[in-house]
Amino acid sequence: MTQSIQPDFDSIRQVNPYGQEYWSARDLMPLLGYQKWENFNIAIKRAIEACENSGNNVADHFPESRKIVSLGAKATRNVKDYSLSRFACYLIALNGEPSKPEIATAQVYFAVAARTNELREFAARQNSRVELRERVAEGNKRLNEAALNVGVRSQSFGIFHDAGYRGLYGGLGAAQVKVRKHINPKEDLLDRAGLEELGANALRIGATDRKLRSGEVASEAEAIETHRAVGEEIRGTLGRLGVPMPENLPVEPSIKPLIEERKRARKKAVRPKGQADLFAETEDNGWAENAQP
Repeated sequence: MTQSIQPDFDSIRQVNPYGQEYWSARDLMPLLGYQKWENFNIAIKRAIEACENSGNNVADHFPESRKIVSLGAKATRNVKDYSLSRFACYLIALNGEPSKPEIATAQVYFAVAARTNELREFAARQNSRVELRERVAEGNKRLNEAALNVGVRSQSFGIFHDAGYRGLYGGLGAAQVKVRKHINPKEDLLDRAGLEELGANALRIGATDRKLRSGEVASEAEAIETHRAVGEEIRGTLGRLGVPMPENLPVEPSIKPLIEERKRARKKAVRPKGQADLFAETEDNGWAENAQP
């Protein structure tokens, strides 16, 4: 009987214990119009070569596995299989026999599904950026309060905050980092930061806040030096881990419109002006850019 030209690829989709989706090559084979593994394996090998030539890690998309198949009369056999990623399935469809109608259907399905999944992952990453950016903003407000309590004057807040940036960014202040990353001087550096860069700054802000509240810091000069030293210590940790330095991380699209959209959705009240302005984020008021080392 002829295989349907509208196979249900979702019906054989599986999820491993780590929450990652995959397709068994053995299960996929008949849905692509193949009856013999030997013939289907030709398409798999071509797809693996295409994966490798495109600079992707083959092991990430074509990990080998084993599968128990029935031979009839209660007999079974342990055979070679692959746990295919969505990208791997798409490559197999591209390298399958073009005369098979199932192949054309699979090409469309996995191309559209891959794009949909890509957009979903991008949206999830952006949402994570918004949440982390908001936590960083709240952390900066608490840090400002702690700095004020140990003697940092309001006119010195720019110097205080830039000291933290200089420690974390290898001597570069916020304004210098913007120049390096080609960010508009009017934009907030952290609005253009990705998750990794935001994470490093969140750690800098949180650790400095704890140090200032420990009772060990008793003057403006000590607070400024503490902020710089904390940033430098975090930079050293990043270096030991062998990860990119924050000034070398790519610039992301501004997260500010998404934050404003979330604020509108929450129908937040406008913060009153006055003393509370001391606790606002540094760059939003231009302190960091105007600070002198």
